[in-house]
Amino acid sequence: MSPTATTKNKRRPARSGAELTAEQNAESGFQASEKLSENMQRVLVDLIELGSQGKQAHWNVVGTNFRDTHKQLDEIIDAAREFSDTVAERMRALHALPDGRSDTVSETTTLPEFPQGEIATTEVIDLITERLEAAVGTCREVHDEVDEEDPTTADILHGIIESLEQYAWMVSAENRTPAKRG
Repeated sequence: MSPTATTKNKRRPARSGAELTAEQNAESGFQASEKLSENMQRVLVDLIELGSQGKQAHWNVVGTNFRDTHKQLDEIIDAAREFSDTVAERMRALHALPDGRSDTVSETTTLPEFPQGEIATTEVIDLITERLEAAVGTCREVHDEVDEEDPTTADILHGIIESLEQYAWMVSAENRTPAKRG
């Protein structure tokens, strides 16, 4: 590594991407604007981070209802991974370049950092609900701009929002108590 190159960690810097092939240069069709690419990238990093934090919670959750919480986290992780893959592949279909590198994700996600160590099920439920809602918030923030440029991509966001909001409701219900009947 040259003395002027800097990275946050001890890895060597990545080489720049490969040159476009003649076939890639011949691709045509709808191409995402810079703003659409940026908006989808925002969604992508939050979904990747949601999956990663879900795994951290899954490995370290302890306490009452451990097994159910552990299994529910697996469902959320699977959904986050599937959604992130769908978003990244949609970006590529629109000639945008998704960036799921760990440094990019940690530097740009809107999700707060997940605590280290064992965490009680009740706290995990609150932490995961907060992160589900943050990922939904990002989808909702970018939705109108995405829909304006590409309704097909907005439809993908609709599915993500619907699913993550349902998970947030189901997860948060674990810590709720019924409202008093009057």
